[in-house]
Order: sequence, then structure tokens, then C-alpha cells
Amino acid sequence: MPNVAAAQATESKSVAAMAPRQEVVVLSGGCFWGIQAVFEHVRGVTEAVAGYAGGASSTAEYERVSTGLTGHAESVRVVFDPTQVSFDELLQVFFTVAHDPTQLNRQGPDDGSQYRSAVWYTTEEQERATKAFIARLTGTKTFSRPIVTQVSPLSGFYPAESYHQDYAEHHPNAPYIAINDRPKVERLRTVLPNLYRDPPVLTTASAANGS
Repeated sequence: MPNVAAAQATESKSVAAMAPRQEVVVLSGGCFWGIQAVFEHVRGVTEAVAGYAGGASSTAEYERVSTGLTGHAESVRVVFDPTQVSFDELLQVFFTVAHDPTQLNRQGPDDGSQYRSAVWYTTEEQERATKAFIARLTGTKTFSRPIVTQVSPLSGFYPAESYHQDYAEHHPNAPYIAINDRPKVERLRTVLPNLYRDPPVLTTASAANGS
């Protein structure tokens, strides 16, 4: 007589092996519209949610964060499958495509600590990899100015209001998006074509599907 329990255990292991692995990192680099737009186009990213990191939950709302007084940075929580895209590849996108890591407390036209550059790691491995990546960029003089990106443990992430989610996708012709964000997505496509995917994975679509 077959061992049903053993068969079920084997099947469960097989299903687990087939299921996508997921890791999370939170990235800040200016207005979250642009960071989200870029990472929604990165192969292996399963979700990119605009939100706030670095401050308290009680003040994690757009109008208050925009004052620059809450300690938050506009951020994007990136959920990714490391079997499809490595953490170093995500860092390559972040540092060389998605923003300028040499701008202190600003990014392009946006000024204030809420637009600072930061990597909020969720594992010690991510911390080591990020510091090593920054050291390599510094050693190769990739940028003419010092990298000012903060590397900090993630203590909390608070999703932004629904109207911010997928903003660049929903408003492609808005002047801010056309000038500041669409060029970043195009740069991803041309500079790192092996990491680019289209169509993007949208946060609103994930929410509608219950994921």
C-alpha cells in the first residue's frame, strides 16, 4: 500500500521548489513615482510599491512627509525573485539608472530630506552587498562626486496613498513624468536591456488580483 503521507510530503516539496522565491528591499531616490516606474520594468521584480520609510507610522502621509519634517523618505518597496534578478543587478539599476546617488537631500527638481538617497536593507547580506557595491563605484570613480546614499536597516515601510501608485504609468504625458521619469525607463531599456521587461508589473493590478 503506498505511503500517502510520504507522497504528500514529496509533492509539497516539489510545489515549494517551483514557487517563486521572494526578497524585499526598500529604495529611496527622489520622487517615488520615478523609482517605482523604473523597477516595475525590471525583470524578476514582482511588486514595486510607492511609500514612505525612515519615520513613524503616525506621520506617514503625503502632506506631512512633504514638509521634510517627519524623517521619512519617499521610497519604493521592491519585492523580487532572486532566481530571476540578483540583488547586485537591482543595485546596478538603482545607482546607475533610477537616480543620482551623489545628490544630497534632493533629486533633480525636488529638494528636501524626503528626497534623499537611501537603501533600506532587510538582511545582513543586503547590507554587505550594498556597502561593497558603493565601494566598487567609488573605487572605479563612476561618479565625479561622492556617493551620499544612506545604508540603513528597514524599521518600517508605509504604502503611499492609492493615487500615487503606478503614477507614471497612468500619467505618461504629465510634464513632470515626461521630463524626469520616462527618460529613466528608457535608459533602463537601452543601457540594461537584459533586465528590462515590458509590460511593467503594476501595483494596482496586483491589488486587484488579491496578491
